[in-house]
Amino acid sequence: MTRAPRRLGWHDFNLVIVSLIWGGNYSTTKLALAHIDPLVMGALRFSLSTTLLWILVGVLRQYGPIPRATLWRLLGWGVVGHTLNQFAFLSGLKLTTATNSALIFGNLPVVVALLGLMLGHERPKPRVWLGIGLGTVGVMVVVGAKGLHFGAETLRGDGLSVLALLFWALFTVGVRRASLGLNSAQVAAITHLGGTPGFLLAAAPRLAHLEPATIHPAVWFGLFYSSVFSSVLASVLWTRSLKALGGSRTALYNCITPLFAGLTAWALLGERPVPVQGLGAILVIVGVLVSRAPAEEVEG
Repeated sequence: MTRAPRRLGWHDFNLVIVSLIWGGNYSTTKLALAHIDPLVMGALRFSLSTTLLWILVGVLRQYGPIPRATLWRLLGWGVVGHTLNQFAFLSGLKLTTATNSALIFGNLPVVVALLGLMLGHERPKPRVWLGIGLGTVGVMVVVGAKGLHFGAETLRGDGLSVLALLFWALFTVGVRRASLGLNSAQVAAITHLGGTPGFLLAAAPRLAHLEPATIHPAVWFGLFYSSVFSSVLASVLWTRSLKALGGSRTALYNCITPLFAGLTAWALLGERPVPVQGLGAILVIVGVLVSRAPAEEVEG
C-alpha cells in the first residue's frame, strides 16, 4: 500500500518545480529543433545529462549497492523512458505543434493510473480518479482554448507524441516499482545511462559531421536547459516524489505542465493566453488538491 500524505508537502512542491521545468522544455526544445536533427539533439542532451548525473552522484556520495537484477531493470527502463520516449517525443514535436503535443501528454495521469491498475501495482480510490479527471479536463481547456491543429500535416507528429506518451507511462509505472528503497539521484543516473547508448548509435553518422562552430545559439540554450534542468534536476526530484507518492499521484502533476508551457510560450514565442484558459488552470489546481487522498486511499 502506498501511504499518500494528507497535506501538501515537499514532494508536492518538488513536483510543481518539475512541472515548471518541463513546461519550459516545450518552447526551448521547439526553438532548438528548428536548427538541429532530433536524433542529434537527443544524443547530445543525454550524453551531457548522464555525465552530469554521475558527477552529482559522486560528489554527493549518493550511491550504494544495487542487486544485479534491479540494475538491469533500471537500465532497461532507461531505454523505454529515455531512448524510445525521447526519440518519439523529439521527432513528434518537430512535426506537430507544441499545443498538440501538450494536449496529448496531458492524458498521462489517466494512462498511468490505468496501467497501474491493469498491472496490479496501484489501485487509486475514487478521490484520486476525480482529481485525475478534473486535471485532464483542465489541460484540455488550457491547451484547446486557442485551437488545435490536427490534420494530415501533423498526423505523423501526433502519432509519435502518442507513442512517446505510452513509453513515458510505462517508464513511470516500471521505475516506481524497481526503485523502491534506492537513492533517487542514483536511479536517475542509471536510467539515463541505459537510455544514452541508443541515441549515440542512432545519431553516430550525423554526429560525425557535426561542427560545433556551426551550432545555432538556440540549440546551445536548448541543450543546456534540457540537460541541466529537465534531465538532471527534474529527474532527481521526479524520481524521489514518484517513490513516495506513487505513479497516479505523481503523473497528475503532469496536468500542471501545460500551464507553465503556456506561460513560457508567451514569454519566448509571444503566444498570448486567452481568458478561458484561466478556467482550465483552476480545474487543474482543484484536481491536484482533490487528489491529496488520506493515507488509506491510495493502494499499491
